[in-house]
Amino acid sequence: MNNPTYITNIAQVPQLSASEKESLTTVTDRFAFRTNSYYQSLIDWTDPDDPIRRIIVPNVGELANWGTLDASNEGCYTVAPGIEHKYPSTALLLVTDICGGYCRFCFRKRLFMDDNEEVPKDIGPGIKYIREHAEISNVLLTGGDPLTLSTRRLSEVLKQLTAIDHVRVVRIGTKMLALNPLRVINDATLPEMVRQFSAGICIYVMAHFNHPRELTPEAIEALRLMRSAGAVIVNQTPLIHGVNDDPAVLSELLDTLSFIGVAPYYVFQCRPTLGNEIYSVPIEQGYGIVTLAQSRCSGLAKRCRFVMSHDTGKVEVVGRSHEMVFMRYHQAVHSRDIGRMLVLKSNPEARWLDDYGEIAVGRDQGPTHKIGAMPPCNGDAAQSASSSVR
Repeated sequence: MNNPTYITNIAQVPQLSASEKESLTTVTDRFAFRTNSYYQSLIDWTDPDDPIRRIIVPNVGELANWGTLDASNEGCYTVAPGIEHKYPSTALLLVTDICGGYCRFCFRKRLFMDDNEEVPKDIGPGIKYIREHAEISNVLLTGGDPLTLSTRRLSEVLKQLTAIDHVRVVRIGTKMLALNPLRVINDATLPEMVRQFSAGICIYVMAHFNHPRELTPEAIEALRLMRSAGAVIVNQTPLIHGVNDDPAVLSELLDTLSFIGVAPYYVFQCRPTLGNEIYSVPIEQGYGIVTLAQSRCSGLAKRCRFVMSHDTGKVEVVGRSHEMVFMRYHQAVHSRDIGRMLVLKSNPEARWLDDYGEIAVGRDQGPTHKIGAMPPCNGDAAQSASSSVR
């Protein structure tokens, strides 16, 4: 099969009417648009609510003034050009500002705006920072999508990272296996590169399948090739309104992933990023959806955690009663918060941790305090965590 053609102008989508193209131009003038002929072929164009269409085709609802461009305050943890260090053992290295397609609910859509300079052309300062911080054992390659890089360029990045003794894991965050699996199938040098570097380091592919219809024969073959080359593959997806916020759909996704040897890792609460209101599901409703979906799956398929990437840490939603919601810091900026339980008064409208106001906590958890207190900025929090947690 030939490599797909990329589409970056909404006027080039033949399935849309002239009036749709005109109205959606107001959206693409604000937020970048990119797709390709392979992914477009997965859409049932007779269904205006088709979930694949919802993932990739703009919606005028994105123009609602809701959310911020940096909902998880990533700028706070940028410690050198193109590198974030929020948790002691893990650093995020931004290697590109291009994706195979721009998901409409993307939490980093700011990177694809004309005036954004967060992704540097030279990753040298990021590599230097990683080399100088021995607590970093995991490096996540992200952006943008690392698999939009040429295999030669990606190999150069991996070569620099594998030369650092304390880096034991490299994670490749990618949606290309869903958006364009031919990137793997038609380039034998990519699995070979993974095989080469897997001999000395563990390579994790953090796949991004949102809906079971993305798991086409081509996608499954691309996953097989990467697994055969030695990559460990896990999947993470946000819970997206109109895409996978149905327990039957989500359970099918989780089960199918487990059938092909891909571990479900995280189901994320959709971040309150500018333009994302129409894709967001209230937290407590989301917890019910995830729990019911997991109840229909085998143990292998239900390993994912329902979490939100809050600026203070990765917060897992673990339970609810009629009046209360229970959460736990799965990971945290400050060591004192790791494992901390949050007992919150129910708010069915809440879509982010900050929407709950105050935390009601037990005596062993310390005093009641406000949600969403901002941590130190300009890398101070990451440096503090690095020195206090091992």
